[in-house]
Amino acid sequence: MLDRGAWHEKAFPSGSPNLGSGPLMYPHHTECLPPVALITLICYRALQSPAQFAWARPSRRDRGEGPSRNPSPAPTARAGDVARPPRPPPAARRPMGASHKPCGVCLFVCLFEYRKIVDRIDSDGDSFVTTEELKTWIKRVQRRYIYDNVAKVWKDYDRDKDDKISWEEYKQATYGYYLGNPEEFQDTSDHYTFKKMLPRDERRFKAADLDGDQIATREEFTAFLHPEEFEHMKEIVVLETLEDIDKNGDGFLDQDEYIADMFSHEENGPEPDWVVSEREQFNEFRDLNKDGKLDKDEIRHWILPQDYDHAQAEARHLVYESDKNKDEKLTKEEILENWNMFVGSQATNYGEDLTKNHDEL
Repeated sequence: MLDRGAWHEKAFPSGSPNLGSGPLMYPHHTECLPPVALITLICYRALQSPAQFAWARPSRRDRGEGPSRNPSPAPTARAGDVARPPRPPPAARRPMGASHKPCGVCLFVCLFEYRKIVDRIDSDGDSFVTTEELKTWIKRVQRRYIYDNVAKVWKDYDRDKDDKISWEEYKQATYGYYLGNPEEFQDTSDHYTFKKMLPRDERRFKAADLDGDQIATREEFTAFLHPEEFEHMKEIVVLETLEDIDKNGDGFLDQDEYIADMFSHEENGPEPDWVVSEREQFNEFRDLNKDGKLDKDEIRHWILPQDYDHAQAEARHLVYESDKNKDEKLTKEEILENWNMFVGSQATNYGEDLTKNHDEL
């Protein structure tokens, strides 16, 4: 039976990784705060020598997270796509890092939860995971993240506790200090930021407020925080994207503005190959009418295409990379062997679902 020091020496021969900071996962293990990077390393060591962790038992978790207004995560481009997928809404990777000294409890639980997630993905219980099962699971994870996010921030804005959020409640919670103390912001960049964001948020709130009463139900507030998930909010997503990238204010995106959104060019420095490739993408796939710039319809086709399913693309990629015998379905062993691909994907919510218990999934 290994003590903590002996385990740590075996799991991390070169010492503890320095991985940032984050919320407590287990109250009785104050140094075990596993981020995604630590979880992947944990799973790797556990899969190499699972027997050495058999003595560990999970303690009760008591973790909490602060509010977030970020949209739901979306997968990145995959090699082999005919045309590179659209620019997704900003990804929401909640930070979990920390400078850790992990113990066997975390090792046992992460591996245990990972195996349980695989069992849940296999919805028909035939011991194989298909692309369709993976796609269904990824969509479920996306939906759960969105509604969990809204639930976490709801109390911060619902000040009168009537289970609705008015525009005035949101405005006071978000901009109240700025509105009450404008003199403090006159000479700072924050003044420009607040002045720009307040009317932008009000415009988005009105678009989400379908009945026009200036009061958001939970569903309407969800559309406000995550507009990319609602059909009636798509035009707002396109408009905000245009406003963010259109630096010369002409109502279009030229190639340089398109590139500047993802790459900051150094003076006299050569462009990386991927930037050259992006310029080709702009000319071949983004600029549909070949006029050298993107209008709103072309921006919509870029960021919200009708013929591209992020969950389907993610599921196909995971199966392709993990299917060792090329039978177009995955065994649990194939998934566990390719743990790093799954822990870094939406199938495990980028590793965070390894910190949840079975009932939370």
